[in-house]
Amino acid sequence: MKKIVLSFAFAALVAGGAMAQQQPKKQTTAPQEQAKNGPAITFEETEHNFGDITQGDVVEHTFTFKNTGTQPLVIERVDVTCGCTTPSWTKEPVMPGKTGTVVAKFNSAGKLGQQKKAITVHSNAAAGAAYVFIVTNIKEKSTASAKAN
Repeated sequence: MKKIVLSFAFAALVAGGAMAQQQPKKQTTAPQEQAKNGPAITFEETEHNFGDITQGDVVEHTFTFKNTGTQPLVIERVDVTCGCTTPSWTKEPVMPGKTGTVVAKFNSAGKLGQQKKAITVHSNAAAGAAYVFIVTNIKEKSTASAKAN
């Protein structure tokens, strides 16, 4: 009986503590307003699917973005998840309303099956880092050539 009473007392204490937690403060500036007051990066597409490719193929895609903010946008660096993806990007500042590019070159050597590679674009945009993805399905070289015959 003591255990039951203590259990209820403990549950009441925990519930009371949870109710006493403060709600997080609301942001004084909405993300849309921040973007209006500084650089903002908006990609035309955030994912590109190459479909089926053969092991060893090298494919490339250009992601186009627009500076939808009010100040020049500068891409500081672009990170990839592995050495199989090589990025290049617009190096000069992208003025408001203008476009730039991030190019992802993917080498499928040594890879098989479904692949989804993230590309992280670090810039001075008010919203922080942006992400784009390349997706593909890599078929074995022998399997792909046998099906072609």
